[in-house]
Amino acid sequence: MTSPSPRLDSLLTGCARPFTRPGSHSAIDKQPRQGPLAVTFLGIAGDEQGDLRVHGGVEKAIHHYPREHYPEWTAELGEHPLLTQPGAFGENFSSTGWREADVCLGDRIRVGTALLEISQGRMPCWKLNDRFDVAQMALRVQQSGRTGWYYRVLEEGVVEAGDALQLVERPHGEWSVARLSAVLFDKRLEPDLLRECLALPLVPNWRRTLEKRLEQHQVEDWTSRLQGRSEG
Repeated sequence: MTSPSPRLDSLLTGCARPFTRPGSHSAIDKQPRQGPLAVTFLGIAGDEQGDLRVHGGVEKAIHHYPREHYPEWTAELGEHPLLTQPGAFGENFSSTGWREADVCLGDRIRVGTALLEISQGRMPCWKLNDRFDVAQMALRVQQSGRTGWYYRVLEEGVVEAGDALQLVERPHGEWSVARLSAVLFDKRLEPDLLRECLALPLVPNWRRTLEKRLEQHQVEDWTSRLQGRSEG
């Protein structure tokens, strides 16, 4: 399923700053960093998150977004200043060679001296709408499947741009990030498929979401995540 090991083309971090709506903060504006950086169980040295309720933490320590998605977004959106360099989607890792269909839940990946594990795909939120100034950007990212994915850190270490990303273990080869995200973002209820997913080592919030679907026989409302709560 996976192509030859790609390299980490860009390593990016960002600082939390006031964002576009009253009371909101974000570190989505990631900028490339040069030289080696420490990787801890909470992420890359110098990287911050604006809202720790939904970003960061051990299950979302590092965000990886494929660079080859950028030309596809340019084709859809037209020329956009954010798409001229990595970091538009708040990613920490930018590389070419792996897409969501090429990597799987639980993949263990060596980069530099750190060992990472794919923990989940990304659930896009309204901050992408405001960052791109495109009203339905988060929904478009979700529907496109071009979401990127998150790593948890199994072994702390040091990484830098240019390091190879080496797949060292694949325990769930039938469950690519693309396939698992397609289940999460499907408005249809397929109980057998949900039960199959629940047998996987899901992160707690994904597990709760799928369990609730089975219990309530309906898919949750995504409006708050995709559009943000209305102000006032």
